[in-house]
Amino acid sequence: MIDVMIVKVTPEMIQNWGWILAFGVVVLLLGIAAIVRSFMATVVSMVFFGWVLVFASTVQLVDAFLVGKWAGFFLHLLMAILFGTTGLLMLMRPVISAEAATFMMSMFFLIAGLDQLAVAFWTHLAGWGWQAFNGIIALVMGGLILAEWPVSGLWVIGLFVGIDLIAYGWSWVALALDLHKI
Repeated sequence: MIDVMIVKVTPEMIQNWGWILAFGVVVLLLGIAAIVRSFMATVVSMVFFGWVLVFASTVQLVDAFLVGKWAGFFLHLLMAILFGTTGLLMLMRPVISAEAATFMMSMFFLIAGLDQLAVAFWTHLAGWGWQAFNGIIALVMGGLILAEWPVSGLWVIGLFVGIDLIAYGWSWVALALDLHKI
């Protein structure tokens, strides 16, 4: 049996449905802007991820020295160096980082698509056709990204971020509209 988390709608949510709607619209518009300016959104994403890795490196480094002498010290130190180096490279060379990340994404989609197809045809579980369809979509996406690589590295990440922001924004808009009906 699957447990479902039930969230109750509070009076504050109903009362503030307009703010939720405004948030959703702003996020949706940011998604549209990210798609229109996908190169800029790609570069901004790489800079953001670079800073996240630099911060993670700092946390790993502090953690390595705070725990004292233990077997995991060098592993934490190695991870701090890896995170820091990768983060700094992403900050200094966001375009090349985007190209590398896009290449890895295309490989992921190709491998995941092949896996989905193999599992679908091998197991024939209920709904296997949808799983096969998912595999085909992933293969097509990976192939299209790879066919245009390295140029696709300049826009794919921004496009994907934009699509995600549009879906996320729309989900908030839908929630706000439902709350307004209550």
